Amino acid sequence: MATKNYHVMMFPWLAFGHMLPFLELSKKLAAKGIRVSFVSTPKNLQRLPPVPSSLGDRIKLLEIALPSVDGLPVNCEATVDLQPGEIQYLKKAYDKLALPFEELLLENLPDLILIDFAPFWIPEIAAKCGVSTAFFSVYTASTLAYLGPPVELKNGSLRTRPEHFVHPPPWFNFHSLVAHRPDYAPTMMRSTHCPDASGVPSGQRIAKIVEGCKFVVVRSCNEFEEKYINLIEELYQRPVLPIGILPPAPETGTQPQTDSGWSYIFRWLDKQKSKSVVFVGFGSEYKMPIKQTHELACALELSEQPFLWILRKPEGVEYQEVLPTGFLSRTSNQGIVSLGWAPQQDILAHPSIGGCLFHSGWGTIIEALSFGHRLILIPMVADQGLNAKLLVEKEIGHEVPRNEDGSFCKDIVANSIRLVMNTEEGEKLRLRTAQVQKIFSDHRIHDSYIDQFIQHIKRLEFQKGNEK
Repeated sequence: MATKNYHVMMFPWLAFGHMLPFLELSKKLAAKGIRVSFVSTPKNLQRLPPVPSSLGDRIKLLEIALPSVDGLPVNCEATVDLQPGEIQYLKKAYDKLALPFEELLLENLPDLILIDFAPFWIPEIAAKCGVSTAFFSVYTASTLAYLGPPVELKNGSLRTRPEHFVHPPPWFNFHSLVAHRPDYAPTMMRSTHCPDASGVPSGQRIAKIVEGCKFVVVRSCNEFEEKYINLIEELYQRPVLPIGILPPAPETGTQPQTDSGWSYIFRWLDKQKSKSVVFVGFGSEYKMPIKQTHELACALELSEQPFLWILRKPEGVEYQEVLPTGFLSRTSNQGIVSLGWAPQQDILAHPSIGGCLFHSGWGTIIEALSFGHRLILIPMVADQGLNAKLLVEKEIGHEVPRNEDGSFCKDIVANSIRLVMNTEEGEKLRLRTAQVQKIFSDHRIHDSYIDQFIQHIKRLEFQKGNEK
């Protein structure tokens, strides 16, 4: 079967940390002649970055309307629109897409559907239509390995109490640090095993998807996570294909020149010493409480390290209350705070950036390591704590010690910044991240994984044709 005729459908979960990797993979497949249908809700499709015109004839955006459900605010179609407690209602609405998705599928029959962790109902629908499915995980292989095999995801028989989640699981057959902090373990247990408003725990969703799929695709590479990739292949009893880290294509860089605010910030960066500035950012999804925002501000001031802080304004807080009184004037010669969107890749590429203080989201880890930056980690939610432990295990990140309740204090954060940026231990981190940078910034390595994936799906199609 000719590659140019092969058709893949993408159906990510309704979070931009999921939709963007799915879109990135779509672009990489389309660039190699694969036809892609990318399915999401109207508002989310409008908010995605535009597809390059050169790929427009091979990537088709397909709308699927999100049903309304009690508890889900109007016009909220992604996790970024919601408070944490409301996300369960987004899952409930998402599950109501089963019938409209089946209708959409029949109108646009692909050869393969790549699905996220949430739509456990798709494999059965796809099988009725004679279409193969694969689970595309935007999480690390180590996170999937930590979550465990389908039987454990469904039953939770080996981890029955929160304290079981603070150690590497019993099925790890090698040394690992990957586990959750004690304060986050109860949340992890509830999310994995306890039904929410949707009625289906995340563990059951993943288990049903793994069991219903032909194979698993993970956003990682053997050069970074080989032992975890091999382990999840054993746990799942399915082929597991690393797809590479999907490094984003370089941004155009036009924003800093056309936006006067960013022009000023880049001029400030130009004046700083090489590798001296700490980039601080916790993404567009996480909503940091105002008390912790103030604590972080005090930590940056105490560290005396140059910083560039991309800050999301906490909900329900006036702009003048976002930062401690007098903070901006006291730190005017030390750093800059910017509220809202930021050209993150352009910032991380700047030679004055030397470290990143952030939440350990896998997407930002990939960007930061692509530039060889030192990593100061304050994980907040979901898989971030597991990612942080993986980076500590590999000696390329320093996790900030936390209080028993999971909060952090200014003195310890400030000490962590100084340790990573100005000490011998921090220099060891820099040397290790420089080694890993060679892997993360080598587009040829990750492009080769895309080629291997295409060869795999062509073989599957050939086998399916022979069976017919």
